[in-house]
Amino acid sequence: VQLQASGGGLVQPGGSLRLSCAASGSIFSINNMGWYRQAPGKQRELVALISSGGYTDYADSVKGRFTISRDNARNTAYLQMNSLKPEDTAVYYCNAGVRKLEDGGVHEFDYWGQGTQVTVSS
Repeated sequence: VQLQASGGGLVQPGGSLRLSCAASGSIFSINNMGWYRQAPGKQRELVALISSGGYTDYADSVKGRFTISRDNARNTAYLQMNSLKPEDTAVYYCNAGVRKLEDGGVHEFDYWGQGTQVTVSS
């Protein structure tokens, strides 16, 4: 299973970006999908999370500005980021709880994407 993150880049304060995270490989289903970020010198933090049923949760710092969504048919999650601020600058990683059919049962495994750089600067 691979998670391919894309959509990062350089944007001015107040601008927008849309990140995508596509899962591929031997997938039975996907439980939670999420976006995390890590700024230089800081720990990785949760940005947004979406369950298989569409329940969402956000870090306080991004509420009202970021929207997470997913397309279950495409095994893809999205993060729409609006009103970006310099403090949003970080490497953004996607994460997914992937369920696989193995040994006669369904087992869940945690996967991470490779990270995509988001830089907010004038």
